[in-house]
Amino acid sequence: MNVFDFAHAFFGDGAHWHGQDGIPTRFGEHILYSLEAVGIAAAIGLPVGLVTGHHGRGGNALASIATAARALPTFGLLVLMFTWLGFGLLPVMIPLVALAVPPILVTSYEAVRSVDPPPVDAARGMGMPEARILLQVELPVALPLILSGLRTAAIQVVSTATIAAYVSFGGLGRYIIDGLAQRDYEKVVGGATLVVGMALATLGVFWAVSRIAVSPGVRRSG
Repeated sequence: MNVFDFAHAFFGDGAHWHGQDGIPTRFGEHILYSLEAVGIAAAIGLPVGLVTGHHGRGGNALASIATAARALPTFGLLVLMFTWLGFGLLPVMIPLVALAVPPILVTSYEAVRSVDPPPVDAARGMGMPEARILLQVELPVALPLILSGLRTAAIQVVSTATIAAYVSFGGLGRYIIDGLAQRDYEKVVGGATLVVGMALATLGVFWAVSRIAVSPGVRRSG
């Protein structure tokens, strides 16, 4: 059998569409883990990146932090956190958040720094407060690049959230881990196909968000 035969057999089996181990349940778990990790990472990375980008200070420190975080082995960090903290969702969230923060942090900083100075200087000359300059002048122009950082982080998290299955949690990684243990390659291929499909769907979601959230003038200039 080839990969397509395995995938057809997996998705054609009605037993995989019902119950605790069914595709809808595992899909929902995977989405939950991914949304939580990206949400926490955005809550950390966006404010820091936007504020430091606005003030123009701390760029080298951010780059160093991002490089160090990217160098962390996600699976190794998962095992370390699980050994240290014990069973729970926190040991899963820590490596996923560590994976997602760097692209959000760096791109939000670079996005604000890339805004043309004249409108910012004009707003400052009119006496606009710094917070309003950031939110009303810089943020709309920087939004496409900020969304690209969020998109990169989300795809990385969706692809990596399969590690939750290594510590007995659910998600689509459950099919891959259990399938390898049972030598059930239909499950392995089915789980991998679902993860790829979710990553592609994430791309589609961010494309739609960018079409809605980014003003046409900014899109054309970009």
